[in-house]
Amino acid sequence: MDKKHRYEHVPKSVETSQGGKVTILWNQQVQTDRTVPNNKPDIIVRDNEKVTFMLIDVAISGDRNVIKKEAEKILYKDLTIEIQRMWNVKTKVIPVIMGATGTILKSFRKYVSNIPGKHEVKELQKTAILGTAHVLRELLL
Repeated sequence: MDKKHRYEHVPKSVETSQGGKVTILWNQQVQTDRTVPNNKPDIIVRDNEKVTFMLIDVAISGDRNVIKKEAEKILYKDLTIEIQRMWNVKTKVIPVIMGATGTILKSFRKYVSNIPGKHEVKELQKTAILGTAHVLRELLL
């Protein structure tokens, strides 16, 4: 990253690993044969070797709304069905929901463990808290 803070990083809309084994799409609409109202998850990870799709939806909400937000993230059920039907790939939705002060649900660790790579919950919580502090500093100072 060439910027000073990681929360200022803006990812490319499409990233492909060396060798083309994995493609990561960020903020991309999925074109389907049928009209699907919720067809733009935050992150799509396409594993070309395992022939799988992961629809990752991320939200940092007020701590009181963490449970409510997780329930909202099931919106991608229709999109999951369409992707499986059209491209014959195994598809799963992974909601990554955290409160602004790092509050998580019991299911958080299970969901995050499905995402490839190393993810320490403490580091993710720290990032959410630092982001919240940054927003508050910008608004209050």
